[in-house]
Amino acid sequence: MRLLVQKYGGTSVANLECMQRVREKVLKVLDRGYKVVVVLSAMSGETNRLIDMARKWSKRPDPCEMDVLLATGEQASVSLFTMLLKDCGVKARSFLGFQVPIQTDKSFGKARILDIDKEKIKDILYKYDVVVVAGFQGCDCEQRITTLGRGGSDTSAVAIAAALGAEVCEIYTDVDGVYTTDPNICPQARKIKKIAYEEMLEMASMGAKVLQIRSVEFAKKYNVPVHVRSTFSDEPGTLVVQEDKSMESAMVSGVAYDKDQARITLVDVYDEPGVAARIFEPISRSNIVVDMIVQNPSRGGKTDMTFTVPRGNTEETLNILQKVKDEIGASAILHDEDVAKVSVIGVGMRNHSGVAAIAFSALKNENINIMIISTSEIKISCLIEEKYTELAVRTLHEAFGLDHETPGIKA
Repeated sequence: MRLLVQKYGGTSVANLECMQRVREKVLKVLDRGYKVVVVLSAMSGETNRLIDMARKWSKRPDPCEMDVLLATGEQASVSLFTMLLKDCGVKARSFLGFQVPIQTDKSFGKARILDIDKEKIKDILYKYDVVVVAGFQGCDCEQRITTLGRGGSDTSAVAIAAALGAEVCEIYTDVDGVYTTDPNICPQARKIKKIAYEEMLEMASMGAKVLQIRSVEFAKKYNVPVHVRSTFSDEPGTLVVQEDKSMESAMVSGVAYDKDQARITLVDVYDEPGVAARIFEPISRSNIVVDMIVQNPSRGGKTDMTFTVPRGNTEETLNILQKVKDEIGASAILHDEDVAKVSVIGVGMRNHSGVAAIAFSALKNENINIMIISTSEIKISCLIEEKYTELAVRTLHEAFGLDHETPGIKA
């Protein structure tokens, strides 16, 4: 059985005209002899509408019931699209997450996929040519509906492709691929034809919103080729695959940014073993992701500890720290939400020096101060004032020659 998995986002299924366009793409794949699993998001704007409704009904919407409510968005999409397919004589059937089932943990609103009944889907594909699955959702061990968080349909699609051994997972969206940076900020940004899983993982985690980070993790773990394409064009997009030697020729493949950052500083904490654990363990238990961490040199047995969290978690993090403030000896807790993170990313950085020097020099020439620096084998991230984000992105993009088809700075 030749099998493709296709995922279509909210803008791709926003209305009847859009869904008819999607149907044409599915019919073309069927003509090529494939069976197709189509994973759909809710129609554009529908999830936000449901969230607003919940907040009008309840001051503190119950997370379990919130997932039940939000899952109805995808339910509408898959049923309507399956009707369109059947009107064309296509043998198709829709499935919700719990019907597959897509088994998840109990983290309502941000559940993680644990298992997918691949044998059931394969049996269904022998009876139908197209199986339309609701993305973004699953169910826990008690059959309660769960959702996977924003962008969760990407993860649904890649996980299904991995379970079924599909040839490729095509992610259709309103952009035609992965770019060297955000074209809305830098008009010179170019579409990348092929990118390594690790690069895409870093770009997703650093703020690039083309693919959800967990979908890239799945693709990398199970070696699923992912093709990011536009619903509104037949042009090839960006292929996300295993790294090969050709990808190492350029030092940097892209520049990402993330404005969803808050900087928190604990002043005068004890500089002794166990203090960092007392700070970060309760934050971890609340499922708050800590990114950059800097500890100042010790002075008289005291030090300052600075780190970043997503901006939406600022208040919760501050509340947690207030509870341990006296225990760790902190004299003050400071926070700043007017910050952003810019990152340069590329597998070519592994074996070559000079990337940091080029990046820091470029930012210095624009008088952009760096507050925190974090690195990995293929990434350098800088925390800066938010007001300089766009300038920093354009500056770094130009500094590494990404404005040109053949980058000017080579490894």
